[in-house]
Amino acid sequence: MPPRARRAPVWSNGELLDLIAVWGEEAVQSQLRSSRRNFDTFGQISRAMIERGHDRDAMQCRIKVKELRSAYRKAREANSRSGAPPKTCQFYKELDAILGGDPTTVPSTTVDMGER
Repeated sequence: MPPRARRAPVWSNGELLDLIAVWGEEAVQSQLRSSRRNFDTFGQISRAMIERGHDRDAMQCRIKVKELRSAYRKAREANSRSGAPPKTCQFYKELDAILGGDPTTVPSTTVDMGER
């Protein structure tokens, strides 16, 4: 049986807020939007996290950003259904500031009206 990979320590609220702050910077958002391969950008995010006193590598930052984006998307989609009770996720307000205008986070529903 191969040895198990060591899991990263749990993210604290302070770390998550710092990650969201760094991720939400306009320069970082611009880099993420302009490239499909953005591991270098997550390296920059990791360095900014280290400057803030958190020991997180680029892969940990990338995975956590994906988890945050997914949680936000699920909460937003649940809230778009009529009659559903309101749903939220941790740091929803902060994530909405970053992802609120992002077309990839909003469920797209198109209706073809055709010509009549």
